[in-house]
Amino acid sequence: MTSTTRGRARRFARRAGSPRSHAVAVPAPVFRPPRLVVRREAGLAAYEAALTRAGFGPVAGADEAGRGACAGPLVVAACILPPGRRGQIDGLDDSKALTAAERERLYDIIVRRAVAYSVVTVPAAEIDAYGLHVANLAGMRRALGTLTPAPRYALTDGFPVKGLAVPGTAVWKGDATVGCIAAASILAKVTRDAIMTEMHETWPQYAFAQHKGYVTPAHSAALTDWGPCPEHRRRYVNVARAMRGQAGMDENDDDYAGEYAMSLETV
Repeated sequence: MTSTTRGRARRFARRAGSPRSHAVAVPAPVFRPPRLVVRREAGLAAYEAALTRAGFGPVAGADEAGRGACAGPLVVAACILPPGRRGQIDGLDDSKALTAAERERLYDIIVRRAVAYSVVTVPAAEIDAYGLHVANLAGMRRALGTLTPAPRYALTDGFPVKGLAVPGTAVWKGDATVGCIAAASILAKVTRDAIMTEMHETWPQYAFAQHKGYVTPAHSAALTDWGPCPEHRRRYVNVARAMRGQAGMDENDDDYAGEYAMSLETV
């Protein structure tokens, strides 16, 4: 065999995939998530509709009530609304923008129409033990995790929630722009208001039925006169100040400051 013939044979062997051939690396395809088109004309259902079209339905929304209160529990709710017109509830909005009567009316409709909903109560003691934001996140996970059927996507109001079993997105002002978050907001608010009204029967001196545990002049005066009850959040600076006053501590007491003082910025 001549050198020319041997060269041709080697080239042929390489092309035929002999052991002497060299493999060519083929880059793996890059995953590109589907582009979501949010149609504004869909109103509060726009986000859920876009995610459902992309294959992420059912979509759940989650929100809480009582984050800024210094007494009572934090209540977290999650909700899946049905697709189509049945999930588009007239008057649905951020619970804080509605009157108590409107919230009560919408609460009954949401409970009746929802595909699934869950309400979780985080007591004041848990908020004191772990901190407000940590307790809030834990409540979100519990509320979303107990929905049946389980969602395939979660939308939360304001801040992201890590550790969910499904993908999720935080929506700024979500309780006013996303239907399932607005529904969760109403479920949480109505539930918490009922708890605080019932709490008023046990501790009428604080007038919980009126201010629902939020800081008002009347609530602050009651804290000064009576000190905190077991439902007050000890981490909150105004409650800690009332505890100091009841115990006769000095404002500059180092032990007090180290154990109870909390910046209002973290509330």
